[in-house]
Amino acid sequence: MPACPAFLVAAPASGQGKTTVVAALARLHARFGRRVRVFKCGPDFLDPQIHAIASGAPCQNVDLWMCGEDDIAWRLAEAARDADLILVEGVMGLYDGSPSAADLARKFGLPILAVIDGGSMANSFGAIAFGLKNYRPGTPLNAVLANRVGSAYHAELLEKSLPPDIAWYGHLPRDAEAAMPERHLGLLPAAEIDGLSQRIDRMAELLATTAATQLPLPVEFADVPPPDIPAWLAGKTIAVARDAAFCFLYPANIDCLERLGATLTYFSPLADSTLPPSDAVWLPGGYPELHGSVLAANRALWDALAAHVEAGKPMLAECGGMMALFESMRSTEGEESALAGLLPGRVVMQKKLAGLGMQQVELPEGALRGHAFHYSRTETPLSPACSTCRPDGRPGEAVYRRKRLTASYMHLYFPSNPLAVARLFA
Repeated sequence: MPACPAFLVAAPASGQGKTTVVAALARLHARFGRRVRVFKCGPDFLDPQIHAIASGAPCQNVDLWMCGEDDIAWRLAEAARDADLILVEGVMGLYDGSPSAADLARKFGLPILAVIDGGSMANSFGAIAFGLKNYRPGTPLNAVLANRVGSAYHAELLEKSLPPDIAWYGHLPRDAEAAMPERHLGLLPAAEIDGLSQRIDRMAELLATTAATQLPLPVEFADVPPPDIPAWLAGKTIAVARDAAFCFLYPANIDCLERLGATLTYFSPLADSTLPPSDAVWLPGGYPELHGSVLAANRALWDALAAHVEAGKPMLAECGGMMALFESMRSTEGEESALAGLLPGRVVMQKKLAGLGMQQVELPEGALRGHAFHYSRTETPLSPACSTCRPDGRPGEAVYRRKRLTASYMHLYFPSNPLAVARLFA
C-alpha cells in the first residue's frame, strides 16, 4: 500500500485561517524540495487556486458525498505514490456538515492538525483543542497550531494550556499584510490577489522556526487504481470558457474530460470575439456580475454561441455561465446590463445568499452530483426541464434546456458519472 506523511488541517469554525496555514505549510515544505499535494474538502473553487500556487501542483477536491469514497481513495493513493507530503484542508468547522471533515479524517486515517485562532484567549485555547479531539471518540486529532497570536509570551500561554495528548505545532502572529482578501463568494481568485506568492512566502518563513518543519507520520492508503474510463468523447473538441469572469473549474472535471478522450480548447468571453472550432461548449461558473459591461459589448461571441446552440450542438452552462446567457442582469444597485440573450428573462443580483448546498440532478443522460452557491436569482418565463434535489430530498435548483443547451445554477462534479458527462457533450 502506498504511504505518505499526511495531515487534515481543520478548525473549530470558518475564518480561523485554515487556508493561510495550509498554503504556508505547502510552500514551506516545497522549499525543502519536497513534493507536496494539497486537497480541499468540500465543493470549493477558490481555496484550491491558492493551494496550487503554494504547492506547485493542482489541488483536487475531496467530499464523501459529492465525490464519493472511491473517487477520493484513488486520488489519495495516486498522490501518496508520488508525494512527500499530503495536506487536506477541511471545510467550515471540523464537525460541520454531513459528512464532515472529521468523517473524512476517520474514513482515511488522516491525522488532524487543528488551526485555532488564539486571539483574545489563553487557557480556553486548550479547552477548545480538547473539545475538538474528544467531542466524538476516535477523532484522530493529535496536533494544533495557533493563529493570530499576539506575542511570544501569548504563544507560551497557549501551548501550556494544551492537554498532553495534543502536540503543539507552533504559531503564526497577527499579520494583516498576509491576510487573504475576500468578497461575496469567499476569497478572491488567486489571479486577483496582489502579491499572493509573497504573502505565502511571508507566512512560510514564520513557520520555518516551528515544529511545522517536521513531517507528520506516514499514512498508509489503500492501493486503489484510477477508474477505467472509456474514451467516449474521442475525436470531440470541447471549447471551455476560462478567464476572470469564468474561473470555477474543478481540476477533476478537466481531468475527466481528458480521460473521456476529449480535446479541450480554451477561450475568453471577456477578450475573444470568436468561438474556437468545437463540437461542444462548456461555460463554467465565475463572476459575470463583475464584468457585465465588457460581456455585454462582446456581441460577436454571443452571436457565435447562439449559432452553436441553433445548430443543435451541446453546451453546458453552470451558475455564472448560465447567468451570462440570460437577456440582462440587474445589479444590487439596480443597474441593468444586457447579456447574451440565449435564455429569456434576466438575472437579479442580491446581497443575501440565494442558494447554497450539495445537489444531485437526474438528467436524461444520467444522474450527477455537485453543488450550488450563488447570490442571484432568475426571473424567466422559461419552464424548467427538471430540478435538482438536495441530499435530504428537498428541491434544489431549476435546470433549463434549449435544444442541446443545459443550464443551471448547479456546478456538476463530472467524475460522479463520466458516462452522463460524455452524453451531455457528445
